[in-house]
Amino acid sequence: MEKLLPRIQGPEDLKGLDNQQLEQLAEEIRATLIDTVAKTGGHLAPNLGVVELTVALHQVFSSPVDKFVFDVGHQSYVHKLLTGRQSEFSSLRQYKGLSGFPKFQESTHDAFNTGHSSTSISAAIGLALGRDQQAAQHDVISVIGDGALTGGMAFEALNHAGHLGTNLIVILNDNEMSIASNVGAMSSYLSRMRSDPMYYRGKEEIENLLKKLPAVGSRVLRIMDRLKDTVKYLVVPGMLFEELGFTYLGPVDGHNFSSLKSVLRSAKNTKGPVLVHALTRKGKGYLPAEKNPDLFHGIGAFDIATGKPRKKPGPPSYTKVFSDALIEVARKDQKVVAVTAAMPGGTGIDKFSEEFPKRAYDVGIAEQHAVTMSAGLAAAGYKPVVAIYSTFLQRAYDQVMHDVALQNLPVVFALDRAGIVGEDGETHQGLFDFAFLRNIPRMTIMAPKDENELRHMLLTAIKQDGPVSIRYPRGKGVGASLEAPMHELPPGKGEILRQGEDVSIIAIGNTVYPSLEAAELLEKEGIAAAVVNARYVKPLDNELILNQAEKSGKLLTVEEHVLAGGFGGAVLELLAQKDLRVEVYNLAIPDEFIQQGDTAIMRKEYKLDAAGIADTVRKRFFSSEKGLKK
Repeated sequence: MEKLLPRIQGPEDLKGLDNQQLEQLAEEIRATLIDTVAKTGGHLAPNLGVVELTVALHQVFSSPVDKFVFDVGHQSYVHKLLTGRQSEFSSLRQYKGLSGFPKFQESTHDAFNTGHSSTSISAAIGLALGRDQQAAQHDVISVIGDGALTGGMAFEALNHAGHLGTNLIVILNDNEMSIASNVGAMSSYLSRMRSDPMYYRGKEEIENLLKKLPAVGSRVLRIMDRLKDTVKYLVVPGMLFEELGFTYLGPVDGHNFSSLKSVLRSAKNTKGPVLVHALTRKGKGYLPAEKNPDLFHGIGAFDIATGKPRKKPGPPSYTKVFSDALIEVARKDQKVVAVTAAMPGGTGIDKFSEEFPKRAYDVGIAEQHAVTMSAGLAAAGYKPVVAIYSTFLQRAYDQVMHDVALQNLPVVFALDRAGIVGEDGETHQGLFDFAFLRNIPRMTIMAPKDENELRHMLLTAIKQDGPVSIRYPRGKGVGASLEAPMHELPPGKGEILRQGEDVSIIAIGNTVYPSLEAAELLEKEGIAAAVVNARYVKPLDNELILNQAEKSGKLLTVEEHVLAGGFGGAVLELLAQKDLRVEVYNLAIPDEFIQQGDTAIMRKEYKLDAAGIADTVRKRFFSSEKGLKK
């Protein structure tokens, strides 16, 4: 049988295919997804679940004239395959390859860049209003999952869309519900009736007739309205959306092309905001993903035959070490509670909740709520640890400042995935937390050099009376011993790991070990470099830093963070305040967003590996391998 997928170079190539051909195409797409993600890693289960839905959308609508906005965007792989990017698909999430998320720099079919959750309806409203301003006629479609719908921003947008009344289609991709034939059949019937123009015309004619009846007409009409609403609440599952001003269509089987195309055409022909409720199965078509959709939500390279990740042996991850340490601390302190925002597995809170189910809180995709709720817990006398990805804490900045720091509440922010995170790219790089937290009064900021120091920092943070942030990287630790008991670290104090007279390298977090390696390289060239583990971004160890500056006269700060507002900037501010004039260079990420790519490749690219740090010392402070700059 001739393959269909290679023939699809754009959405227009789908228009003439019948349902049988579409089913064949869906099988080929699934095979391509599994084969590619097994090599590159990525979000497999979400994409397997939206194959038919995405194909149907592209057959009914006409991208790029019609605009698609995929919430979060990790389910856009099928969309990429159908919009002219098949030849590049093997480079998915690789350095200088295809992004794992929609990206308008890649294709005109990507109407809006996404990566964080619950944004698609807001963006789609903006695109729809822009269309209306131009008096254009195209459709705007938001595709949002049931998980993303837990975000408050999504409800703000739904409320506004209903108020505006402009043409907008929201596809609710619900992969948590099973399809019950009786409810589904009745709801589908009611959906067709409500979306049929004849229904609206008949309803209006009856209302107009009743209004003309003397005395009793208006009364009968009110009774009918109340009865109608009562019946609808009993049999229609989408009344929440109806009350928000949407026409609700569904639930529809998200894997049945006939049903999907029928309801999508109804949505296209319905005026005003419409919500299509599609029931899908996450991981569909690949048994390991169907059995473990959470595992295959975002996964590294894996073996297709077994579904098992191809994990390389090595030290435990920072996440696991954090999780184990939090459990150990909580066993001794009943006031310690854990909070996460829809990432219990990713942050290690799932293990905590197994041992302390009444002390763990997953609030869903609601970072703002997570932070303020934690502030409330702290005000009630508890010690909340908010485990959250660095990039996602950005979404709760006001809450960190206003609800936690302003009241000096003891909330610990455990920022996982800080620094360069790799293949997820620009939207997920955790490169901004020093800057957006450092300017908040009362906030303590720490970053461990290794996984063992993370344990000590967690205990230290929980013992503090005010807000504390600990940021640590994605992936495995360096192999530090975890046998020593946890102990508190001296507040605001760093440590000298290597003495040297010629230059001082002051590093923070996971740049400490590469800095030590760089010092060894420099020693072979006759350059004696001291290496300091700063530990704290705020408060700085002023005495240690000033002593090193006076001793060597040359300082290199190293951080896996943006240059603006980061650790290096804090050191420069200290030197300026003390009017200490020495040679200083800040090695950090420049003023740009960092694309996807293997973390080792990206660190080499930005000179944050040992060779890059040594080269920076050489070029910035020394005119040759042995001679000092004049």
